[in-house]
Amino acid sequence: MEAVGPDSCGGGDAARGAEGWPAPEARVHFRVTRFIMEAGVKLGMQSIPIATACTIYHKFFYEINLDAYDPYLVAMSSLYLAGKVEEQHLRTRDIINVSNRYFHPGSEPLELDSRFWALRDSIVQCELLMLRVLRFQVSFQHPHKYLLHYLISLKNWLNRYCWQRTPISVTAWALLRDSYHGGLCLRFRAQHIAVAVLHLALQAYGVEVPAEAEAEKPWWQVFSDDLTKPIIDNIVSDLIQIYTMDTEIP
Repeated sequence: MEAVGPDSCGGGDAARGAEGWPAPEARVHFRVTRFIMEAGVKLGMQSIPIATACTIYHKFFYEINLDAYDPYLVAMSSLYLAGKVEEQHLRTRDIINVSNRYFHPGSEPLELDSRFWALRDSIVQCELLMLRVLRFQVSFQHPHKYLLHYLISLKNWLNRYCWQRTPISVTAWALLRDSYHGGLCLRFRAQHIAVAVLHLALQAYGVEVPAEAEAEKPWWQVFSDDLTKPIIDNIVSDLIQIYTMDTEIP
């Protein structure tokens, strides 16, 4: 793990990454949330528990300096805690074995020796620490249900041929998933993120909403009255920075 500075929550400047953290820390969080997502899939977690695990992780390091705790231990505890919150319980042994295989591909499951039990205790103790730091506020409103509703509405607005030939839905869901590599879930409302990823998906394929020019207000404001174009632009900008980081990080 690369060395990073202790100042993780200051004001925004040019050196800051997509989440508002300094760029080196943003890269660390990108790597660790990528681990959370891949481990979550291997553990059979659904999209909402994985999103909760990423949000718990980001929220913890919004409160705590990155150099204070091992981010991968926090990530493992985030998976464990998210499983409880979303009622998709995971065994610590499975989390440990999946994590061990992630860092050491092809390795055998760990023996139930002192090393295993020490790691298990660390995960449990870290979970308790995270609950205290987050003041037991670990239930979150995710954009997923809003995006589903917006996609259904948009499908009814567009003609069938346009909807079938452009993967707007698949792209929007992929953008939403990738948004959890950064701290958008802490900075923006769930409804706004859902609209922004849909807006970007439409832009990516050059699809225009019918009768947009004649409408009294933009289509995205129909979904969320308090949403503004600058908010959408900020979310899209953060997403682009995340994808930029993806090309720079092995």
